[in-house]
Amino acid sequence: MQNFKEVAIRAGSARTCAQAGCLLLRVGSVILLARLLDPTEFGLVGMATAVIGVLNPFRDLGLKIASIQQATITEEQSSTLFWLNVLIGGVLTVVVAALSGAVSAFYQEPQLVWITSALALGFLFSGASVQHTARLQREMRFQILALIDVLAMVTTILIAIGLAATGCGYWALVAMSVCVPLITTIGVWLAAGWVPRRPRCAPGIQAMMLMGGAVTLSSAVGYFATNIDKILLGRFWGAEALGLYGRAAQLIGTPTENINFAVGDVAFAALSRLQDDPIRFKRYFLKCYSHVVALTLPASNACAVFADDLVYVLLGPKWAGAADFFRLLAPTIVVFCLAGPMSWLLNSLGLVRRGLKITLAFAPLKVIGIVLGLPYGPEGVAFGYSIAMILGALPVIAWSAHGTVVRVQDVGLALIRPLISIFAAACVALATGYLFGSLLSPITRLSLEGAFFGLTYLAGLLLPAGRTSLYLELLREIPLSGRLGIRKRLSGATAWSQQRKVMP
Repeated sequence: MQNFKEVAIRAGSARTCAQAGCLLLRVGSVILLARLLDPTEFGLVGMATAVIGVLNPFRDLGLKIASIQQATITEEQSSTLFWLNVLIGGVLTVVVAALSGAVSAFYQEPQLVWITSALALGFLFSGASVQHTARLQREMRFQILALIDVLAMVTTILIAIGLAATGCGYWALVAMSVCVPLITTIGVWLAAGWVPRRPRCAPGIQAMMLMGGAVTLSSAVGYFATNIDKILLGRFWGAEALGLYGRAAQLIGTPTENINFAVGDVAFAALSRLQDDPIRFKRYFLKCYSHVVALTLPASNACAVFADDLVYVLLGPKWAGAADFFRLLAPTIVVFCLAGPMSWLLNSLGLVRRGLKITLAFAPLKVIGIVLGLPYGPEGVAFGYSIAMILGALPVIAWSAHGTVVRVQDVGLALIRPLISIFAAACVALATGYLFGSLLSPITRLSLEGAFFGLTYLAGLLLPAGRTSLYLELLREIPLSGRLGIRKRLSGATAWSQQRKVMP
């Protein structure tokens, strides 16, 4: 029904705008903190987060995805899942704190005992928010989730900058990591207005736990394969090397992660409601996929094309060594742009076991690439990681789409125009820099090249017949959805959460 389409557009717009705001806040915080802290301080926190991050996929055991994917969910089931998530968060907090000494010994850095113990609190705070967030997502209340994200980010950034400015060093980064889940948890509890009941052995819990277990195992293996580079670099090349590599990876990856997170949450919730309507499911997936690719490709490629000037302008001269990592890591982000959204397809159709098989099959390729590059330092690791990602991209897309309503040809058609446009934009920007770059200051050169890059990309994306309507449809329809009252939108969203078969 039309109301579904309107609320989905509204939700997606709110989530995307919020993530755009969070992206600017994150980049701004990195710029400010990079001038207040040294690469070594970033590296120390990066060592701890790289190791304990292996446990991140276990913080909700995939129960949020399992909860959202269900056609209906009872109050008993939600309450039982809540207490399971709290228990898991508490256990992980204790486990990480107990392992803090081992983490310190592994890296031979005494400061990591207290850093790791403090970061462990994030698991406890996150566990208390999983099911409240899931309820808000099932009801498509992404506007309030967007507001919570922005408020949490603003508050934690102010705390971190204040601590860094007063000489607290790496504790500013630790506080930033811990305060985000704490403030988010408070926000979703207030927004959901739901108090869990005592746990019971509710029907259907076992099936959801099995689904969540597959999602968790897949996420854990994937996280390990994509973060072993930071673990090994910290161990064998030290905190400074990891600090430079980690900041480059964060800056180049943040735009793509934010956009995928924003659209992915909405897409997964909507696709889960559309799984019994193949025609509309396929159309909605390909539309979301096209928008995400069109938005994420420029950000990742711009970081590679303008690497030297970006590092100089954003981070300052002491971070000049990070520019090479921008260029070497760019292919990994491009592959993530292209293959990452396939997880929406698999999870919304309940094909979590296939997702696990894909992860188990291709994780060793990433690890091999990283290990082979390790003797050559951070540059070798970045190069090996990128080659592995490139080799695995097409097989991952093909395997994900196999047997579903979405064909590989459909995905290819959605990619042709953005890929051609981004290639043309890169060529124009590089030519501009070659002709005029030596005459300009870094910030002026970056502004000029960025303008030509953006205009060329937009021209290639929008000017061909029929393309403008595709990419601007969202903007045209937002005012229509804005005319709906908030009560109508939310009541309509609640109705969808109670039925499986819907029509946009």
